[in-house]
Amino acid sequence: MKEIRRLLAENLNDMFIHAVLSNPRTREGWSKVKARPVLIKEERMIQLEMFRGNQAFHQNVGMVEAGEAIAGLMESMKQMQLETTEALYTVLISKKGKVTVKKKIQKKEPIPADISHNRRKQYILREGVPVPFLTDLGVMTEEGKVIKSRFDKFRQINRFLEFIEDILPQLERGREVTILDFGCGKSYLTFAMYYYLHELKGYDVRIIGLDLKSDVIRRCNELSETYGYSKLRFLEGNITDYTGVEKVDMVVTLHACDTATDFALAKAVRWDAKVILSVPCCQHELNAQMKNDVLGPVMKYGLLKERFAALVTDGLRAQYLEREGYDAQILEFIDMEHTPKNILIRAVKTGRKRENQDTIDICEEFLHVSPTLGRLLDEKGEL
Repeated sequence: MKEIRRLLAENLNDMFIHAVLSNPRTREGWSKVKARPVLIKEERMIQLEMFRGNQAFHQNVGMVEAGEAIAGLMESMKQMQLETTEALYTVLISKKGKVTVKKKIQKKEPIPADISHNRRKQYILREGVPVPFLTDLGVMTEEGKVIKSRFDKFRQINRFLEFIEDILPQLERGREVTILDFGCGKSYLTFAMYYYLHELKGYDVRIIGLDLKSDVIRRCNELSETYGYSKLRFLEGNITDYTGVEKVDMVVTLHACDTATDFALAKAVRWDAKVILSVPCCQHELNAQMKNDVLGPVMKYGLLKERFAALVTDGLRAQYLEREGYDAQILEFIDMEHTPKNILIRAVKTGRKRENQDTIDICEEFLHVSPTLGRLLDEKGEL
């Protein structure tokens, strides 16, 4: 860990903006840690925000102690992104403990870190900084002010980009990265992905958005051409029939209805996608199948059965992805009060297949269900 301690010693100063520690080695302990400078009683310190499940814990440490504290936390993590006003560092730790540090010089105008303790939340796409596609999609004014009635959408977009930020080390530089977005709709998040990855982070990225609505597809392509986004294209079509690529790096499926999510997940696995981000919607399939005498007193209530079926559907989806060699997480996408569709499945390819078929079978037999994703993954040949 000498390289990490040296990196921290050289960069935990006035130039430091923030750091994100992610990809834990085990399921125990912290799932992610964020570090940022704060000013407390005129003293510059580092605030550590540590996440476990849906909970966040905070600790403020002095600049001198911060390096050792962060290095200690890195012993249970596999990657870190550290940003200063001058450079962006990506730190990767292999299974054998080998440390790799990649440095990218910042080309954009340096933005001083906001170190006020009681600050407003700092979004990836910042308020007051005009973003063309947010203006055209009615989220921002031309001056960069977020329209009050669209602030929930602004928060949602930024929350989604935080998930993208966490998986950046999985996306290779030096070659074209291909991303498929199934059911892209009006494409707020599709445009946000391209803007963030290509414009802000400098990735050579090709994004394909797929949706069934021809007028929406036409409008999105017009906007993409207006912005000069040469590798962002939108196509009319459905998930089941799409065969336009042979291999992809990341598959995104947002609010694909019912089993359309399963077809998207199965295709992602067949394409050996490094990353899958899925926000499921309308999980009707298991609701119609579920029967269980033990749970009968609960499932007699339609609303409770519907919600329970949705949770079971997504839990089994995550289990199937782990069976196929992914590290799967169930995360909260946006706050419950804004939409009931607030679960995101994030899966990162590790190649370590989990031997969990027996437990999947027991669960499915107990509830008398047969999910589409399981059947699709067990089929041979192309979807």
